[in-house]
Amino acid sequence: MSVRRTLRGLVAAKNALLVPGAYDGVSARLVERAGFPAVYMTGYGTSASRLGLPDLGYAGLAEMADHARNLAAAVSIPLVADADTGYGNALGVRRTVQTYEAAGVAALHIEDQVAPKRCGHLSGHQVVPVAEFAGKIRAAVEARRDPDLLIIARTDAISASGLDEALRRGEAAARAGADVLFVEAPRDEAQVEKIARAFDTPLLYNYAPGGRSPLLPIPALRALGYALVLLPIDTLLVATKAMAEFLGELRRGDDVRALADRYFPFADFNALIGATEQMALADRYAQ
Repeated sequence: MSVRRTLRGLVAAKNALLVPGAYDGVSARLVERAGFPAVYMTGYGTSASRLGLPDLGYAGLAEMADHARNLAAAVSIPLVADADTGYGNALGVRRTVQTYEAAGVAALHIEDQVAPKRCGHLSGHQVVPVAEFAGKIRAAVEARRDPDLLIIARTDAISASGLDEALRRGEAAARAGADVLFVEAPRDEAQVEKIARAFDTPLLYNYAPGGRSPLLPIPALRALGYALVLLPIDTLLVATKAMAEFLGELRRGDDVRALADRYFPFADFNALIGATEQMALADRYAQ
């Protein structure tokens, strides 16, 4: 069974599949090693880790697809990837889907923001007309070569226009063939429940720390029938805190040896990235 078909089956169960985000190949491998059945490529984390810039549309198709290719190659579990606005009109979306599919992703989400987009948990969002959004989703569905590739339609209309408009856009995306609906940034538990009642199409919940949405218990989201629960930037924030604390203490104390307990063991890290296996292959080919 392909990773895409595996993910499609997990989504169909509507059992709040928890999908941690990864911002690089190491964090993706750690997600897999921890036993999670899928991993998410965060656009916020991609822009931050690759460019040192906020999620305001600075990372384009080439950078995002290249990052997706590296993450998909680093793991054997399905990769769900952020594809922002699709990087253009409906024709641009077709190219984006085909590029991401060739990169090995199992699912991608496309949103209805006006380009350049911004993180869904910031403010000042603007969205394209609903007909344009539906056309982009239809183009995405028609462009995929593998029918098991999941097309996720994301709307940021709650921020731009309110919940009713977001629900209308979700319905339009479902009619256009979206496999999963992603209604970004509901403001309270009542909105979360209303979204869940509004659709039969599988739903994605973005469990963003410090964001605008309530962080309900995962069992509550499962009971509401949400299919996917993304933890988009948790690994990035945890790693950043650990590095900041290490560097601060190193600067103050001027003694690396006193911080030995902060290190991931070198041998274990080599095992994580496959160094021993790769060197064994090199030796075999040298004989």
